[in-house]
Amino acid sequence: MKLIISPAKKMNEEEDLLEVRGLPVFADRTQILLDYMRGLDRSQAKALWKCNDAIAELNYRRIQNMDLRSRLSPAVLSYEGIQYQYMAPKIMGSGELDYIDSCLRVLSGFYGILRPFDGVRPYRLEMQAGIRLENGGKTFGSLYAFWGDSLYRELTAEDRVIVNLASKEYSRAVEPFLASDVRFVNVIFGSLERGRNGEERIKVKATEAKMARGEMVRFLARAGAEEPEAMKGFGELGFAYSEVHSGEDKYVFLRQTDKK
Repeated sequence: MKLIISPAKKMNEEEDLLEVRGLPVFADRTQILLDYMRGLDRSQAKALWKCNDAIAELNYRRIQNMDLRSRLSPAVLSYEGIQYQYMAPKIMGSGELDYIDSCLRVLSGFYGILRPFDGVRPYRLEMQAGIRLENGGKTFGSLYAFWGDSLYRELTAEDRVIVNLASKEYSRAVEPFLASDVRFVNVIFGSLERGRNGEERIKVKATEAKMARGEMVRFLARAGAEEPEAMKGFGELGFAYSEVHSGEDKYVFLRQTDKK
């Protein structure tokens, strides 16, 4: 079973706490993207990154001298987003760290796919960023086209069960290629609401969902879970599995205070 999650925009360098265990599998292709970004001027880079002047300047300076093989930090410690804060890898035990190393994968616009302890450098490049890149006689108009089915093939090379804890922006890099023998389980964290016509619907709040995704990774790591069904016991942050709203490949978790 493989768990897929999204990266976070905010990153840091953490070279000392945990050891880097390897390089990203698509490091050579990441170099192509790095060279592409180095060829942009400041205004073009800012447009690509869709950020303010300060963030654009920070990341523009980063890419000028970036070496993809030195001063590396483990990926799972480099991301500072809400999901990673609630996953809390810094306080995981050795067994939990070994579990995420085996089962957890981060989808990335820049690196493609990352194991938790692959060595990375801070970067900014969202999967949905608009690029126009020529390489190997081909022109790519998006990162989805650039990566193609390579992330999916890497993800399913050793395992045919995927638990999707990623946002739509990133799961879209995998879902179009799903073969019939691959089980892909979508996990939804939300609350029940009534629409204008009284119809029941599940509302997903982005911040709460990110928190719950991080907690779910911790929960599965503590349990050493090998099958998606283990998720049904999750009860962190007031969420509980809703049998009524779930299906074989869709697991829905609702606030316990919500009416089921």
